[in-house]
Amino acid sequence: MGYAVAVKWIAAEDSADRVAEIASALMGPTRAEPGCRYYQANRDPVDPRIFFFFEIYDDEAAFQSHRASDHIQRLALGEAVPLLESREFAAYETLEP
Repeated sequence: MGYAVAVKWIAAEDSADRVAEIASALMGPTRAEPGCRYYQANRDPVDPRIFFFFEIYDDEAAFQSHRASDHIQRLALGEAVPLLESREFAAYETLEP
Protein backbone atom coordinates (compact mmCIF):
# COMPACT_ATOMS: atom_id res chain seq x y z
CA MET A 1 0.00 0.00 0.00
CA GLY A 2 1.17 3.53 -0.74
CA TYR A 3 0.33 7.01 0.46
CA ALA A 4 -1.14 9.32 -2.19
CA VAL A 5 -1.35 13.09 -1.87
CA ALA A 6 -3.30 15.63 -3.91
CA VAL A 7 -2.50 19.32 -3.46
CA LYS A 8 -4.14 22.27 -5.18
CA TRP A 9 -2.61 25.74 -5.15
CA ILE A 10 -4.23 28.90 -6.47
CA ALA A 11 -1.69 31.66 -6.98
CA ALA A 12 -2.51 35.23 -6.06
CA GLU A 13 -2.84 37.74 -8.90
CA ASP A 14 0.48 38.43 -10.62
CA SER A 15 2.22 35.52 -8.81
CA ALA A 16 1.42 32.60 -11.13
CA ASP A 17 4.66 32.65 -13.11
CA ARG A 18 6.83 32.64 -9.98
CA VAL A 19 4.71 29.86 -8.48
CA ALA A 20 5.20 27.88 -11.71
CA GLU A 21 8.98 28.31 -11.42
CA ILE A 22 8.90 27.06 -7.84
CA ALA A 23 6.63 24.12 -8.72
CA SER A 24 9.02 23.09 -11.48
CA ALA A 25 12.04 23.44 -9.19
CA LEU A 26 10.45 21.09 -6.63
CA MET A 27 10.15 18.14 -9.01
CA GLY A 28 13.79 17.05 -9.32
CA PRO A 29 14.70 17.01 -5.63
CA THR A 30 11.38 15.50 -4.62
CA ARG A 31 11.58 12.70 -7.17
CA ALA A 32 15.04 11.86 -5.78
CA GLU A 33 13.77 11.43 -2.21
CA PRO A 34 13.76 7.94 -0.71
CA GLY A 35 10.18 6.71 -0.55
CA CYS A 36 8.89 8.94 -3.35
CA ARG A 37 7.21 6.78 -5.99
CA TYR A 38 5.69 9.58 -8.09
CA TYR A 39 5.63 13.36 -7.98
CA GLN A 40 4.13 15.55 -10.67
CA ALA A 41 3.36 19.26 -10.62
CA ASN A 42 0.70 20.43 -13.10
CA ARG A 43 -0.71 23.76 -14.26
CA ASP A 44 -4.27 24.33 -15.40
CA PRO A 45 -4.29 25.13 -19.15
CA VAL A 46 -7.38 27.34 -18.80
CA ASP A 47 -6.55 29.18 -15.57
CA PRO A 48 -2.76 29.47 -15.20
CA ARG A 49 -3.15 30.49 -11.55
CA ILE A 50 -4.23 26.93 -10.62
CA PHE A 51 -1.63 24.27 -9.84
CA PHE A 52 -2.23 20.61 -8.99
CA PHE A 53 0.33 18.27 -7.47
CA PHE A 54 -0.13 14.50 -7.50
CA GLU A 55 2.25 12.56 -5.30
CA ILE A 56 2.69 8.93 -4.20
CA TYR A 57 4.99 7.84 -1.39
CA ASP A 58 5.79 4.44 0.09
CA ASP A 59 3.99 5.40 3.29
CA GLU A 60 3.00 8.35 5.44
CA ALA A 61 6.46 8.43 7.05
CA ALA A 62 8.05 8.99 3.61
CA PHE A 63 5.59 11.83 3.00
CA GLN A 64 6.40 13.40 6.37
CA SER A 65 10.09 13.18 5.51
CA HIS A 66 9.29 14.95 2.23
CA ARG A 67 7.48 17.73 4.10
CA ALA A 68 10.48 18.20 6.37
CA SER A 69 12.97 18.33 3.47
CA ASP A 70 15.00 21.46 2.84
CA HIS A 71 13.52 22.07 -0.62
CA ILE A 72 9.94 21.88 0.65
CA GLN A 73 10.65 24.06 3.66
CA ARG A 74 12.57 26.64 1.63
CA LEU A 75 10.78 26.67 -1.74
CA ALA A 76 7.23 25.45 -1.13
CA LEU A 77 6.53 26.74 2.36
CA GLY A 78 9.00 29.62 2.41
CA GLU A 79 8.53 31.04 -1.08
CA ALA A 80 5.40 29.66 -2.78
CA VAL A 81 2.87 29.59 0.06
CA PRO A 82 3.12 33.36 0.68
CA LEU A 83 2.28 33.87 -3.02
CA LEU A 84 -0.91 31.79 -2.87
CA GLU A 85 -4.51 32.88 -2.64
CA SER A 86 -5.48 29.43 -1.36
CA ARG A 87 -4.30 25.84 -1.03
CA GLU A 88 -5.97 22.49 -0.49
CA PHE A 89 -4.54 19.16 0.65
CA ALA A 90 -5.92 15.61 0.66
CA ALA A 91 -4.22 12.30 1.45
CA TYR A 92 -5.26 8.75 0.55
CA GLU A 93 -4.04 5.19 0.94
CA THR A 94 -3.54 3.54 -2.43
CA LEU A 95 -5.41 0.36 -3.31
CA GLU A 96 -3.30 -2.50 -4.54
CA PRO A 97 -4.48 -5.31 -6.83
